[in-house]
Amino acid sequence: MSSTITVDSADFYALEDLLDDADREYLHRVREFMTAEVAPIINRHWQRGSFPFEIVPGLRDLGLAGLPYHGFGCPGRSFLLDGMVAMELARTDPSVATFAGVHGGLAMGSIYLCGSVEQRQRFLPEMARMERIGAFGLTEPEVGSGASGGLRTTARREGDTWILDGQKKWIGNATFGDLTVIWAKDIADGQVKGFVVANDTPGFTTSKLEDKIALRVVQNALITLTDVRVPEVDRLQNANSFRDTAAVLRMTRAGVAWMAVGCARGAYENALSYALEREQFGRPIAGFQLVQDLLVRMLGNITSSWALCARLSQLQDLGRAEDRHSSLAKAWCTVRMRETVGWARELLGGNGILLEHNVGRFVADAEAIYSYEGTREMNTLIVGRAITGLSAFV
Repeated sequence: MSSTITVDSADFYALEDLLDDADREYLHRVREFMTAEVAPIINRHWQRGSFPFEIVPGLRDLGLAGLPYHGFGCPGRSFLLDGMVAMELARTDPSVATFAGVHGGLAMGSIYLCGSVEQRQRFLPEMARMERIGAFGLTEPEVGSGASGGLRTTARREGDTWILDGQKKWIGNATFGDLTVIWAKDIADGQVKGFVVANDTPGFTTSKLEDKIALRVVQNALITLTDVRVPEVDRLQNANSFRDTAAVLRMTRAGVAWMAVGCARGAYENALSYALEREQFGRPIAGFQLVQDLLVRMLGNITSSWALCARLSQLQDLGRAEDRHSSLAKAWCTVRMRETVGWARELLGGNGILLEHNVGRFVADAEAIYSYEGTREMNTLIVGRAITGLSAFV
């Protein structure tokens, strides 16, 4: 189905104009790549649960890995541009956005924020060039929201070597990546520490999680660590407690909010295109009042969420973003995303569940975005604590 939709159909308040000319041109390059190289093949990969490795060279050429980091071979662009790029990736496919977010955000971000200068020099240039793909191992089979105090993966030091034991679950990129940042509890002091682990280290094994109903293109793994030996030089030197882990999540949680806007936008734009072309009773259904009502509701959700994320990214660029800011954005934008993709599916009627109409995939993928990087409930409690001064965590 050919698209008749222009960029302005979703960017109702010209929010792209917040970018300077160079950044806007870069964003359009990303859009052109996703439209030309990813959109034609992504439904097939989603259906098969396979990853489109053929697009990695193009993503590498765009230089989007570690986009807002300065130095160490990274592009050094703004968080505002980085957020809009995440939205643009998710607008075509949330799985590709997740791949980029895990590698450039969680994995590279852990090293950028928590690594020593030597570690950043050693790992980040190759990762920025996507010569080594990274993953991020925090969540465990029995530990999700309780990661701050309940990690079961352990780290035990013997001289200049650490021995890691445990399991990690839902780890994107881990089935094919080159290295994984593993977070484990030091049995000596009970604090969470981070380790850069090469995926070919003896005792490090992965198995792909099958039968997912969302983000099927993302290759999530169950990681088992059995006496995995990691040298002290690969322990993140500035990760000494979960507070340091949380600094990474604060940054990347903002990116997930942007992905939610992109997921909602992708569903909306495909629904609008369908409404303009689909005819009933002798005219396009876009001319019916109830259809226009759905479209305006979707556009309102997208616009408000986009504006919220834009301000959050500006705060990041100013060095003023805090946990409460990222948490409000993640909670708000994912709820609005869920509403929006549901309305898009409603607009298409029965056709909404067919991949060929490019809405059902967003409906399914939204369920994963809604949950990862902090559930709505956990982020709500973070914001609630900030506005009342009282903690409701138990």
